[in-house]
Amino acid sequence: MDTPLAPSTIEMSNPQQAAVEQPPELDIEELQRHMVVTRRKIRAGQYLYRNGQPFHALYLVHAGFLKTCELSEDGREQVTGFRMRGDLLGVESIGLAVHTCDAVALEDSQIWELPYPPVLNACLHVPELQIRLSSALAEEIRHDRSWMLTIGTLPAEQRVAAFLLDLATRLARLGFSARHFILRMGRADIASFLALKHETVSRALSHLEQLEYISVLRREVKLLDIPKLSACAGMSRMIQ
Repeated sequence: MDTPLAPSTIEMSNPQQAAVEQPPELDIEELQRHMVVTRRKIRAGQYLYRNGQPFHALYLVHAGFLKTCELSEDGREQVTGFRMRGDLLGVESIGLAVHTCDAVALEDSQIWELPYPPVLNACLHVPELQIRLSSALAEEIRHDRSWMLTIGTLPAEQRVAAFLLDLATRLARLGFSARHFILRMGRADIASFLALKHETVSRALSHLEQLEYISVLRREVKLLDIPKLSACAGMSRMIQ
């Protein structure tokens, strides 16, 4: 059930910068003076919004894990991203009348709904929100360009290695373990995101495990040798 948020303070963090600087905090009580903030609970498998649905809000992930996806020309689902705590959804549809993709929960999640365009007026009064919104837009552009390059230039096994390292880095910036985590998405979703076949992803994971770079048990992943995994992915920077 959707419920208005009680007055409190939440952290509007950018997961790509959290390890570098202290993100601004947003006072919900102050924000509610300018707009209605609604807390939504989304169960696993439930859509937050659908492609073609009227665009009327941005959504901040407070807890949980979601994927965004589009339909390809041949009717197949194409996963375009995975969103976790601190991420803003809906920014891809700013300036349009409808959403341009689907957003579906991969596990039970909690979302804060920020109505649009009232959120723009709130930005004039709450600078932290303007910073967070600008960061989300810029990060989406950078992240999409980075993955386009990865998918367009790296072979399958390197794509999978890069995906695991990217996910580990994002989790670490949220304070979770970067070396031991649970994949919230299935092999098919990973394959769709990396423009690979399901079987190719499974083979790549198995080979990386044979090399003792990682350990995989169903959806449980351990990064055993981050330097070698980073070298496999062609990355010079490594998570700590």
